[in-house]
Amino acid sequence: MKSARRRSREYAVQGLYQWQLNATDPTLIADDLMRSRGFEQADEKHFRALLHGVIEHAAALRDALAPCLDRPVAELSPVEHAILLVGAFELVHHPEIPYRVVINECVELAKTFGGTDGFKYVNGVLDRLTSAVRQHEVKGVSR
Repeated sequence: MKSARRRSREYAVQGLYQWQLNATDPTLIADDLMRSRGFEQADEKHFRALLHGVIEHAAALRDALAPCLDRPVAELSPVEHAILLVGAFELVHHPEIPYRVVINECVELAKTFGGTDGFKYVNGVLDRLTSAVRQHEVKGVSR
């Protein structure tokens, strides 16, 4: 059984995918997704925070991700890009969510929506980002 938070992340990734490909207004994307079958099982507040937060901070999140990538952001698949943006947003703006939870959730998103080995790439990128933005948390936990 998927948690409400996981479902909110899934919907956020779908919305960010739409936003990347069509430059659709985020409010219209949110309204459309919230009418989707099964949305009532998602955490609406977290979904809205992710979708609108990622879009609002997209440039800064891409800048934070850039040193962790092996290619330019523009060469990422839209799905992996959306998942990495969600992960980066949670790592930077939601310190109350443990970094291991953020990485695990994004790996699961990549397994669901991404290419065959996309989850390995997402894991590696977010692991590198975690070392940069959550040093205090990483140092306090033995890997």
